[in-house]
Amino acid sequence: MTAAKPLLYISRLLPDPVMAAIRERFTLVQDPIDVVPSRSALQDGLSSAVAAIVTLTDRIDAEIIESAHGLKILANYAVGYNNIDVAAAERRGVIVTNTPEVLTDATADLTWALLLTTARRVIEGDQLVRSGQWTGWAPTQLLGAAVAGKTLGIIGMGRIGQAVADRAAGFRMNVLYYSKRPVNSRRDSRAWEWRSLPALLAESDFVTIHVPLTAETRHLIGVHQLAQMRSTAILINTARGPIVDEAALAAALQSGTIAGAGLDVFEDEPQLHPGVAPLKQVVLLPHLGSATLAARVEMGMICLRNVEAVLRGQTAPNRVG
Repeated sequence: MTAAKPLLYISRLLPDPVMAAIRERFTLVQDPIDVVPSRSALQDGLSSAVAAIVTLTDRIDAEIIESAHGLKILANYAVGYNNIDVAAAERRGVIVTNTPEVLTDATADLTWALLLTTARRVIEGDQLVRSGQWTGWAPTQLLGAAVAGKTLGIIGMGRIGQAVADRAAGFRMNVLYYSKRPVNSRRDSRAWEWRSLPALLAESDFVTIHVPLTAETRHLIGVHQLAQMRSTAILINTARGPIVDEAALAAALQSGTIAGAGLDVFEDEPQLHPGVAPLKQVVLLPHLGSATLAARVEMGMICLRNVEAVLRGQTAPNRVG
């Protein structure tokens, strides 16, 4: 007789190549759909499975973990894992894993897409042409901010922060960074320079955030920090929304404390602070940081490798906590 396939719960529909591999190797608790599961659906699914692949939108607290008696692993389809109570999982003997490294280039590329789009007012230009109101080239039309040769401030110099810094070399930018530990520059021509957070904010033309969301980094950028930035500066966030106090950001943009912002993440996703949406100097994206087909497929395959390792009694390659 053929051995029964392990019972797996998936909270969201994943890209086709990942789903094909999953269906070949596992029995699904239920067919996933592309909608955030309710708390009760999440709890029911986890309590039925021996393994689960969950996403950053799934809030998995101690109560849900305690009810999942047969669960052995929560494979988080993300680099961050602030959506999971890791301490509660450890108490129950449930292993938590993530998907590091594979999103680095995709997120760094999107950071630059946001930076350039915001600086050069690309969205406003696109809308002007599409509206039929464009009357032709003009010397003062949609003047934006120069990028080449300016100063880029990076908050958080992990893999993604360093990948963003690498890309800055092509724009001949001076790179400043704030991080708990100093890092070695991978550029020969110009070193990355460490600064305290206040100094980085004061000296940078562009500030981009690449730290995880923790109790320490929640509202790391608030009223006081925004006031330290240059009035011509642009803030970019492709990390986690709650790192920025969105109400404070809206007020800073409305008052001209800073010049603009490019946001891929929001404090209360998918909700947006009402003061942000009307502002033309803000570019808004629906959490696209890792949204390339290659990255999203590999994220799923990493989750699968972690699940299979745990179910075989082996060490999970990407265990966190």
